[in-house]
Amino acid sequence: MTTAPDTTNPDITVDLAIGGMTCASCANRIERKLGKLDGVTAEVNYATESAHVTAPADVDPQTLIAAVESAGYTATLPQPPREDGETTDPAEAAADAELRGLRNRLIGAVALSVPVIALAMVPSWQFTYWQWASLTLAAPVVVWAGWPFHRAAWINLRHGAATMDTLVSMGTIAAFAWSLYALFFGSAGEPGLRHPFSLTIARGDATSHIYLEAAAGVIMFVLAGRYFEKRAKREAGAALRALLDLGAKDVAVMRGGTEQRIPVSDLRVGDEFVVRPGEKIATDGVVLSGTSAVDESMLTGESVPVEVGPESAVTGATVNAGGRLVVRATRVGDETTLATMARLVTQAQSGKAPVARLADRIAGVFVPIVIAVAVATLGVWLGAGAGATAAFTAAVAVLIIACPCALGLATPTALLVGTGRGAQLGIVIKGPETLESTRRVDTIVMDKTGTVTTGRMALADVVPADGVDRNELLRIAGAVESASEHPIAAAIARGARAEVGELPAPEGFANLAGSGVQGVVDGKAVVVGRPSLLADWSIPLPDPLAATFAAAQERGHTVVAVGIDGRAAGLLGVADTVKPTSAQAVHDLRGLGLTPILLTGDNEAVARTVGTEVGIDEVIAGVMPSDKVDRIAALQQQGRVVAMVGDGVNDAAALARADLGMAMGAGTDAAIEASDITLVNDDLRGAATAIRLSRATLRTIKSNLFWAFCYNVAAIPLAALGLLNPMLAGAAMAFSSVFVVGNSLRLRRFRG
Repeated sequence: MTTAPDTTNPDITVDLAIGGMTCASCANRIERKLGKLDGVTAEVNYATESAHVTAPADVDPQTLIAAVESAGYTATLPQPPREDGETTDPAEAAADAELRGLRNRLIGAVALSVPVIALAMVPSWQFTYWQWASLTLAAPVVVWAGWPFHRAAWINLRHGAATMDTLVSMGTIAAFAWSLYALFFGSAGEPGLRHPFSLTIARGDATSHIYLEAAAGVIMFVLAGRYFEKRAKREAGAALRALLDLGAKDVAVMRGGTEQRIPVSDLRVGDEFVVRPGEKIATDGVVLSGTSAVDESMLTGESVPVEVGPESAVTGATVNAGGRLVVRATRVGDETTLATMARLVTQAQSGKAPVARLADRIAGVFVPIVIAVAVATLGVWLGAGAGATAAFTAAVAVLIIACPCALGLATPTALLVGTGRGAQLGIVIKGPETLESTRRVDTIVMDKTGTVTTGRMALADVVPADGVDRNELLRIAGAVESASEHPIAAAIARGARAEVGELPAPEGFANLAGSGVQGVVDGKAVVVGRPSLLADWSIPLPDPLAATFAAAQERGHTVVAVGIDGRAAGLLGVADTVKPTSAQAVHDLRGLGLTPILLTGDNEAVARTVGTEVGIDEVIAGVMPSDKVDRIAALQQQGRVVAMVGDGVNDAAALARADLGMAMGAGTDAAIEASDITLVNDDLRGAATAIRLSRATLRTIKSNLFWAFCYNVAAIPLAALGLLNPMLAGAAMAFSSVFVVGNSLRLRRFRG
């Protein structure tokens, strides 16, 4: 439970893990149930199976749980994951058990249904008493494998609602019940029964026909779709686990003047702890002693490390890239920056509006119509004096033909082919909700570092002083920098090697903390670092170099000065470079009708420079990680449907908050888990390709649903008139399924 008391508003917030939801209408039903309690408002998210409830402070959470359970669902109070990333949360365990149960039901349904379908559709395989063998195989499928649909249909019936589950349950039970009647009380149970393949429209002896293949086949296909959807949804909570995994697991704390290794969970505010080079900083704190460069890219997304020294604030989960630090903890546990970002991800996911599935929306109208037609058919036949047997035969036939065989294939086959094609193109699509989002997106927000740019510092400027050879400047400065572990030095050394080849080994190397480095190369005294370091050596920068230095800093480049034998030899600049494909990607996104926006924590000058280079006019700079969510929300409040592309931990909450989140494949696990689409190849052009593929897949699903329902609508009149030849029904059902599969397979030809 998460509580947030307020002196001006005594309400609390309670997060619940919800179980038993099968569609978006279930989420709406739970919201209405909770909303009937005094002072209670709730947001229920079908995708994450969670509820975010605001209630008066005197409301017992068990009252909320009881309200959810009275609606036919389960609710529990989630428990936070442990530091090792594992969880004892009963809701997590229940979700895992539910997924395993669906998998077992699917395996059983496939093993038992395939022989039933084969026997019914191939007359030459119909041996003596084959119909009883089919009953033996089909019964467990209908009763056991189909139980989740029957249970959901019963819950929906109690609340006066109809969904895809209602249609599946109603159709399969009708088909199975009629088959039982025909086998035990009709002529279908006699030895030597054959289902000849005849496509004539004519009345016949209905009690000689069974529909076991329809009942078993529908459950098998729809169960497959439900399993794959549930498996995709199960990953929704992985963003939080990925964030927590970023933190350090243990820490060297100073106790009584000595170091003790303890779990991070035992760290307290005021404790002093040691961070060695390459280690993660255990928690938020203030540096007491030592100087270093701290890599904050995992949290801020910016590639340039931050120089820290005594009194500098540091953040937990960032990496100490330089010297030894002693830090005093100022925030621990749930108060740290990392924990705050984890909460932002959770809140952003919970705040997403649930997307109603197309099949459920159509079924909500279709099911009442089918029931009404069946009742009317029964009444008309009885009124016409045709007899109870003929009347019930026609009425049940209406229910049977409404059984959604092709509907069971419509969404999963398109998703299977579409996501498979996406994988070939380096795009991972998580689920059907993602497809719905891509249809409406009109704005795409892009993080700068690691998304539009490479996210890695590289040598960008080499400015030799008058009379200094460029290659010689690179060779000598690169040699000294190659002995340093500082990220900026490493970028300069890499660039120097790429241009001039192997570098000589420096002598007398020294790292001047926070200022630069010095050494001797080929007998020449070399100093590389801030202009203030050169000034300490009585090496002033000439006016042209000073002007170049200032201009480069305005462009966002990190610049160091080089002094050789007491003379200013030049400047070296490093910067995060724009990916070569980013400009084309922005052009492609504009072609899809999207407005691109650059969102970054970097300064305005750097952001404007990058935006101009790739063709983005709207730039939002200087944004803190926690503010990115607010920026996305502000755009949504303007009526925009927002896609977000990012790669860092600082982007995770914004990716979850956006209507469509896309993560670069080289990004952090937290960003990837919080996103809806992952671009595996780390090419921003994949964002445009992903949107085009998603839209194509959604169009395919819609056309599949249209034709699947057309089949039902066209066949219902034949059933009502008593002209439903079983083989005609079977052939029509098979044709509609083949059409749906064939239509989905067209996505394999998608080229982007």
